[in-house]
Amino acid sequence: MAEIVKHLEPDLEELRESYRSGKTKEASWRKSQLKGLLTLLKEQEKDIFKALEQDLGKHYAESYRDEVGTLTKSVNLALSSLKDWMSSRKAKLPIAAFPSTAEVFPEPLGLVLIISSWNFPFGLSLEPVIGAIAAGNSVVLKPSELAPASSSLLAKTIPTYLDKKAVKVIEGGAAIGEHLLRCKWDKIFFTGNARVGRIVLTAAANYLTPVTLELGGKCPAIFDSFSSSWDKEMVIKRVLGGKFGACAGQACIAIDYILVQEGFAPTLLELLRSMTKKMFGENPRETKSMARIINKQHFLRLKNLLDDPSVQSSIVHGGGMDEDNLFIEPTILMNPPLKASIMTDEIFGPLLPIITVRYTYLKEP
Repeated sequence: MAEIVKHLEPDLEELRESYRSGKTKEASWRKSQLKGLLTLLKEQEKDIFKALEQDLGKHYAESYRDEVGTLTKSVNLALSSLKDWMSSRKAKLPIAAFPSTAEVFPEPLGLVLIISSWNFPFGLSLEPVIGAIAAGNSVVLKPSELAPASSSLLAKTIPTYLDKKAVKVIEGGAAIGEHLLRCKWDKIFFTGNARVGRIVLTAAANYLTPVTLELGGKCPAIFDSFSSSWDKEMVIKRVLGGKFGACAGQACIAIDYILVQEGFAPTLLELLRSMTKKMFGENPRETKSMARIINKQHFLRLKNLLDDPSVQSSIVHGGGMDEDNLFIEPTILMNPPLKASIMTDEIFGPLLPIITVRYTYLKEP
């Protein structure tokens, strides 16, 4: 760490100088860097898949769908939209300003710090990098240390494909992150939990640095009933894919729990059970159709959610755990206590509670 900190300020000064030189503002530079990212994604695809399998046990199909494929689309969108994004736009003025005219010119902010998360270690690192480069900024990327293979691959490949005087990767744990936050930035983009988000926002306040926080939460899916069998299959697939298929539920936009009309709950449960087996197999760990839990700490956190006796009794499907391989099979619960931790904390794993509700339709007068 001492060696990284020693070289940090000279590296940041080099990045600031690259921005001050004006080269990052040029359309030609932005295009060349975006094309470099496309080449990286194409030429390093197999190594990306290998790193994701090593860090999270992701199947290559999931890795392409959620990371390489979406990143490729984002880069192509940025390339095709760059001219429009860089163009000025006429601004409306009040009548009091007549006969003046005004235009809005998009300008980069400067030196951007991106702190990414471990659950989509390439997607959540490179998506903000794409935006920062397209906007004409210089960039420091700090990948998550909890996905070491992915972090290492980013640190090794980005200097090869991008301008290393304007885009740098700095690896390290919490101590390096804290040191980076003491520095002055023109923009900070953070993906992670609310606790660290507060630390980032507090540090940014010292310099009034603008911050984007991409945090988690408890996102429910709300069910009523279905009008056709086609609707049933489509919606159930979307729920299961959004919960268990996206990094085994370790995603901030994953469905956290389901709210369903009490009378429809038995039908929903049966549909979820049958479609879970169809989508992920009888043994998802052996078929490698689901990612694993990132590390033992997070595995034990999820295990503790289920170890509550009142929660344990609400399990209606799954519940199997393999601590040696950090794997938890798709687990469905029916009406766990609302005051239990599983219903008050963000789950961030392959546990899906169903909460039944009663309601009546109100007739229009």
